[in-house]
Amino acid sequence: MANHKSALKRAKQSETKRLRNKAVKTRVKHLVKNVQQAVDGGSPDSANAELNAARSAIDKAAKKGVIHKRTAARKISRLAKRVNASA
Repeated sequence: MANHKSALKRAKQSETKRLRNKAVKTRVKHLVKNVQQAVDGGSPDSANAELNAARSAIDKAAKKGVIHKRTAARKISRLAKRVNASA
């Protein structure tokens, strides 16, 4: 465990950021899963709605630095490609 005051503060900040990052990543995973289920369900309207929600969450995660911007672009591209192919 950290002994210096600054090291204690950094440990506390790291834990807070870790929990926030975990929550954001989990939310993105759930939204991506919802898009895939909508595509498999065969309803293009709900798939587009789910895609918009997932795109927004992925962009926000990239903006916060939780995921890299290129990772975000790749995820969005693959989802859009899958939704468009099903339509």
